[in-house]
Amino acid sequence: MSYLSVFLKKTENILAIIIFTLMSVLPVMEIIARILSTNFIPSSMVIVQHMTLWIGFIGAIIASRKNKLLSLTTSPIYRKDELLHPGRWLAKNISFLVVICLAYGSFNLVMIEYNYPFNIAPKIPRWSAMIIMPSGFLIMAIHMFANSHKNYFHSFLFVIFGIAIYAISISFVLQENIYILPLGLSVLFISLIYGAPIFVGLGGTAIILFWSDYTSLSAIPAEAYRIVVNPSLPVIPLFTLAGYLLAESRTSARLVNVFRSLFGWIPGGTPVVVVILCGFFTALTGGSGVTILALGGLLLPLLIKEGYSRKFSLGLITVSGSIGLLFPPSLPAIIYGVTAGISVKNVFVAGLMPGMLLVFLISSYAFYQGKSQQIRVQKFSGQKAILSCKETIWELFIPVLVLFGVFSGYTTIVETAAMVVLYVFIIEYFIYKDLDIAKLPRIIVDCSTLIGGVLIILGVAMGLTSYLVDAQVPMQLLAWAEKTISSKYLFLFLLNLFLLLAGCLMDVFSAIIVIVPLIKPLGNHFGIEPFHMAIIFIANLELGFLTPPVGMNLFLAAYRFNEDMPNIYKATLPFFIVKLIAVALITYLPIITLGLLN
Repeated sequence: MSYLSVFLKKTENILAIIIFTLMSVLPVMEIIARILSTNFIPSSMVIVQHMTLWIGFIGAIIASRKNKLLSLTTSPIYRKDELLHPGRWLAKNISFLVVICLAYGSFNLVMIEYNYPFNIAPKIPRWSAMIIMPSGFLIMAIHMFANSHKNYFHSFLFVIFGIAIYAISISFVLQENIYILPLGLSVLFISLIYGAPIFVGLGGTAIILFWSDYTSLSAIPAEAYRIVVNPSLPVIPLFTLAGYLLAESRTSARLVNVFRSLFGWIPGGTPVVVVILCGFFTALTGGSGVTILALGGLLLPLLIKEGYSRKFSLGLITVSGSIGLLFPPSLPAIIYGVTAGISVKNVFVAGLMPGMLLVFLISSYAFYQGKSQQIRVQKFSGQKAILSCKETIWELFIPVLVLFGVFSGYTTIVETAAMVVLYVFIIEYFIYKDLDIAKLPRIIVDCSTLIGGVLIILGVAMGLTSYLVDAQVPMQLLAWAEKTISSKYLFLFLLNLFLLLAGCLMDVFSAIIVIVPLIKPLGNHFGIEPFHMAIIFIANLELGFLTPPVGMNLFLAAYRFNEDMPNIYKATLPFFIVKLIAVALITYLPIITLGLLN
């Protein structure tokens, strides 16, 4: 088993490095070929789209191996317990069974494609790209089983439990039993509480619903394939890789110097620096957790050294971790646009003013704290500001490159993302010499781990959404709303409460995939402009990350700074109120969102 695990580890890492390299190079070569009025590789962008499928599954495999699949708990579930813990044992078993079912459904889908082949590029049949789905789920199941139990008796119980569930699944009598569906959903919920990955809860729910409806499980991987190979989705791994490269270098320290030299003379200037810096990294990586974990160790000592209280500093970093989700190239904004079928570019434009409003309100509170805590400010030095900007000029150009690529029309958003990756690598390796080439494989593998955790959630969540749409749940919700809710503003208020709860319990990516198809018809019925709805959605989920008791940013901050949860609650409460005001303004004053679009 150890030989197999070593072989799988090396193969997984090598595949991740190769795929990421090709995804970064092919779109740039496409730009060069277009400039030279020639052809490069036929269907190269379609190939890149399918590489997103591969990096998603390879990353999910690595995440399962490293015990880093996204879950609602902070402690890892896949560890070899010597003593049998009933809750974790159930969560491990259910996770394993769900993944096996997804592998089975994926295998059936590949066989259908094999029997009725369709080429995605010259001499490349679609089934050859889709083969990673059953293979990926199967290898994930192997990692889960290998990392679950130390005691052979516990492993034996594991197998017996799986056989029993299989026997239940093929019984038509039980399939028609009205209690099986709520029982299965309850078991999944308990598993999530004890640490089962989020994608297991979503995929397991989809499996139970399709199974009870006598529908083939291949419907779930079919929907996963459809969303993951969307033409816009390669930007997720590409922009995330750019963010990882920047976080690995000394970029954050250089940017801190720039912004401190520009704003350090203002009371509260350093917190403003923290807000802007965190927003920049969150927009690139798409995950507030990455920002808190990567930059927290630099920013917390900086704020405390300036004289700010630890409580204020903890709250500021926790809230700033999600503030960039409204700015280009925000990954949630991209996924929302793809899911809702609206222009991603217009979602970016719509998010600019609400994003700046959030920055302004939080910066204003920081300014007030700087005055009240009597923080000593440094004198403004034009020479120091110019020198720090000169030192960081190449990195300051990154947002300009992103905005030019997104809004100019000269390149697609995927090509822009690939350009940013190569640009960041060139400046950090050749100009600043911060990147150690020997560490690059580790950076790519770490990035793949996060990407895999996100994309596997998107895929299985799309399967669940497909069932809800087929079951006409959105239409039933619309009919209920038409009878029950008479006011647009009452609907917006209820929507705020619902999304706040969703932000507490779900990650932003699965929330978008599952909830957007449900609320889109409601928004249309009440006359809410689609881009306004997009920003309301994302802003509310940002706030949900800070909502006790289970807001994701609260857990991550407690983990990163080794603090008790009550201390994190108290530290973030003032910022929660500030963001609540911002969300109310964004919701009820559409001009903030639609002003630039109009």
